[in-house]
Amino acid sequence: MRNIFLFIRRYFNFLLFVLLQVICIALIVQYSKYHQATFGSTANQLIGNINKRYDNIEYYFQLKKTNDSLMKANERLYNQLAYNFNMPDTNIKQRVDSIRLDSIESFRQFTYLSGKIVSNSVSSQSNFLVLSGNNVSKMRVGMGVVDQSNAAVGVISDVSENFAVVMSLLHKDSKISGKILKTGETGTVTWDGKYPNVLTLNDIPKSTKLTKGDTIITSGFSTFFPKGLMLGRVEEVYQDKSSNNVKVAVKTAANFYNLEFGYAIDNVQQIGIRKLLDKAKASSN
Repeated sequence: MRNIFLFIRRYFNFLLFVLLQVICIALIVQYSKYHQATFGSTANQLIGNINKRYDNIEYYFQLKKTNDSLMKANERLYNQLAYNFNMPDTNIKQRVDSIRLDSIESFRQFTYLSGKIVSNSVSSQSNFLVLSGNNVSKMRVGMGVVDQSNAAVGVISDVSENFAVVMSLLHKDSKISGKILKTGETGTVTWDGKYPNVLTLNDIPKSTKLTKGDTIITSGFSTFFPKGLMLGRVEEVYQDKSSNNVKVAVKTAANFYNLEFGYAIDNVQQIGIRKLLDKAKASSN
């Protein structure tokens, strides 16, 4: 307390001057419309700048919440896509005893499950991603995974209680069935281990007419991905020396350097198809 009185005593003249200046400014603003308008404009601008900076700071600390909400929104939108539903053949007429009450969900074939990518590699010959989140408990080995733009990034190879490991398309053992959108030819998409943004579409006939920029999509001939998801675009076509086919360099649609969220695709028919295939293989041996 003593120090406060000493401070006031030492700077009394200066403090009195500041107080009188404040009183003068207040009187001028109060009784002059021009100064009122000027002061109001300046104060509004100052307060606006302060609020803007505060909002930017608050937005920065809310980024995680915003990203999580966007991830959930994408999941909901993906689950509304038309190709997720396996509609019944309308050419077949059936007689039923009552009015159908089931919704379109009865015909759903694909369901998207969102997850946060907590680990990702692009520099080795065997690259993996790791997903975490509440939906991991619903994921299983063999589910295809896409990024936030619905471009294919890999297939789940292992699942634990809290994490799902995804074999990236940038893996020496990765094999995805791909299709040329323009001409319809299908082949196998692999990675040669050279560039983290270039895949190779194999087994394409030499007679196929391809130009740079042509779209490569998933063929739908596997249980990993539905038909029509982006794999990439044609970058270069070169002769396969071991056959009469060509190899197609495909620039990936997914940016493997900047993956934040992944969406595992649950194909409800996958387990049934696998059981039938395993049975057929066993009977042929």
